[in-house]
Amino acid sequence: MNKKVIYLAGGCFWGVEAYFRKIKGVLETSAGYANGKTDQTTYHDIGMTGHSETVKISFDQEQVSLSKILEYYFAIIDPTSKNKQGNDVGIQYRTGIYFTNETDKTVIKRFVNSQQKFYKEKIQVEIMPVSNYVTAEEYHQNYLQKNPNGYCHINISKDPEEVIKEKRSKLLGQVRYQVTTLNGTEPPFNNAYSENHEKGIYVDVITGEPLFISTDKFDSGCGWPSFTKPVLKDSLEEKEDKTFGMKRVEVRSKSSNTHLGHVFEDGPKDKGGLRYCMNSASLRFVPEAEMISEGYEDFLKEIK
Repeated sequence: MNKKVIYLAGGCFWGVEAYFRKIKGVLETSAGYANGKTDQTTYHDIGMTGHSETVKISFDQEQVSLSKILEYYFAIIDPTSKNKQGNDVGIQYRTGIYFTNETDKTVIKRFVNSQQKFYKEKIQVEIMPVSNYVTAEEYHQNYLQKNPNGYCHINISKDPEEVIKEKRSKLLGQVRYQVTTLNGTEPPFNNAYSENHEKGIYVDVITGEPLFISTDKFDSGCGWPSFTKPVLKDSLEEKEDKTFGMKRVEVRSKSSNTHLGHVFEDGPKDKGGLRYCMNSASLRFVPEAEMISEGYEDFLKEIK
C-alpha cells in the first residue's frame, strides 16, 4: 500500500465525504474545517474564522492516483463558482485543494491547467498548502450514513464512475469522449497531432500528466501521432486487446485510466523498435514556450 492524503473543499462536506467513501482506493475520510485564520474553530464559527468545509481523504495510490481523485472531485463541483456550491453560499463553501507537499502541488496545478481548457470562465478553486485543519464535530462524521434523508447538494445515489462519465461527456465533445472513455479510435490523418512537428510535450487531456515528448515523435505514415517511448515509464498502463478479431496491446493513461491507443513492435529499430500509436483526442500538446508556465519545466531538458 502507498498511502497519501489530500484535503478537498467542495461545498457542504456531508455530500463530499459520502461521495468519496464510495470510491475504490479511498481508505479513510473525515469531515473538517481547513485554511482559516485560527487554529481552532467550530461549525458555528467557520464563517468568522474563514475556514472552509473540507474533507480529509486518505487513499491508496496503488489503486487510485491523485489525478484521478481530482477528476472525481471536479465531477461534483462547479469549479467556476466562487463561495457557492449548490444552495450553499458563503466563504465556508468555497472550493479548494489543500496539499501537504510540493510534488502534489505540481500534479494539482497541471490538472487544474488542463481542466481550465474546458471552461470559458476562470476556475475559482484555490490551491494552497493545508493549514489550521480542525476535525469537525462527531455528528458531522459520515453524516449522510447516519441521516440518509439529510441535505446533500450532490447526487450520491450515482456510482462515482458514472458521475465522471457524465462530466466527461459534457466537457470533452463527442470525438474525445468516444476515444478516451469508450475506447474509440479517431480517423487517421484527420486529427490534431498527426502532422504536428512543433517542439513540446504531449500530456493527458484530462489530468495534464506528462505522456510523450516531441523528441520521441516520428512519422510512421499510419495517420496517428506516433512515439518511440513515453516520457515516463510509469505514466502508461498496457493491456491485452482482442477486439475486432485482432491481438493487440492497448495503451492507457495510468493517471486517468483513459484509452490512448496501442503499441506495436514495428517502430524504428535504433530507437528500441516500438511504435506508440496514439489518438490525438486523448492528448493535449503544450508548446515548448509554454512548458514553464504550465508546470513542465523539468522536461525541457528532454527536448533536443
